[in-house]
Amino acid sequence: MMLMSLFEPFRDWLLSFGVVGALIWIVLKILSIAVPVIITVAFYVVWERKLIGWMHVRRGPMYVGMGVLQAFADVFKLLFKEVIQPSSAQRVLYILAPIITLAPAFAAWAVVPFDQQIVLSNANAGLLYLLAMTSLGVYGIILAGWASNSKYAFLGAMRSAAQVVSYEIAMGFALVGVLMAAGSLNLTEIVMAQAGNAGLFEWFWLPLFPLFIIFFVSGVAETNRAPFDVVEGESEIVAGHMVEYSGSQFALFFLAEYANMILVSFLTPLFFLGGWLSPFHGWGIPFLSVDGWWWLFAKVFFFASAFIWFRASFPRYRYDQIMRLGWKVFIPITIAWIFVTALLAYFNVFVPGS
Repeated sequence: MMLMSLFEPFRDWLLSFGVVGALIWIVLKILSIAVPVIITVAFYVVWERKLIGWMHVRRGPMYVGMGVLQAFADVFKLLFKEVIQPSSAQRVLYILAPIITLAPAFAAWAVVPFDQQIVLSNANAGLLYLLAMTSLGVYGIILAGWASNSKYAFLGAMRSAAQVVSYEIAMGFALVGVLMAAGSLNLTEIVMAQAGNAGLFEWFWLPLFPLFIIFFVSGVAETNRAPFDVVEGESEIVAGHMVEYSGSQFALFFLAEYANMILVSFLTPLFFLGGWLSPFHGWGIPFLSVDGWWWLFAKVFFFASAFIWFRASFPRYRYDQIMRLGWKVFIPITIAWIFVTALLAYFNVFVPGS
């Protein structure tokens, strides 16, 4: 609340200039989310290399500014690389594909709350908006494979599209359980529905435990990350739909993938682990019972590191195994648990929305 009060005079001053001031205020709000996400992606890559280095007992980035400047070195390397476009590519769609992939990945952050008072748009239908935005990214993948006019890129795009759509269904059903438990589509209200005197035992991970696991694993699969990275399996299909992209255009795909990973790492604690609520909420423990954004970021750090942990630990699945897991395991379990959630609510095991 204090943070918002600091910006209110500046906002009122900008809005006094009419339409121009309103547009400037909107752009500043967008940049306040987009710029930190871009910077976080850069350092997330460094953390990924370091953490995998520690897990595999080998060195991670350490020479460029002790590893801290490695993020900026990678950015400049991608930006200054030559952009090579295939002569037979569909030029317009080839250029649009990475933009269409990146735009929804950033647009989804508009409704993500970082605290009870810190959110760009506290939309009542925020959950529906999230589902819509995360579903649009697949069009960029399909266009990239088609417009490249390459059989390898096209095969990778088709595999990626099938995988993303399959696991989106499982994620959607998992969120139906969250909707039933919270009684709201507003993300802030979903978090506050998990508040209570029992702390972490009030969170949705307990009654919705199968949906919690399925949501996060489906998030790993939807972002095409190991062990579900058959789309970009270099030994199998030559880097998938991005194989004909280079330089800054490849960087946009790269940025979208990691932005989606961070987004899933945010959404998982928001939906199932109380968001910014303290695990000791309502226990009366000094300092530890205080809610705040730091609890959310601690949970996000764990799940973001889990993405890296999976990559360092598990071998890549075969494509038929991935599709079987999504269609024959995850989707039936989520549908069954929706009925269980309805029964729990009907018999007052928990009260939706509180």
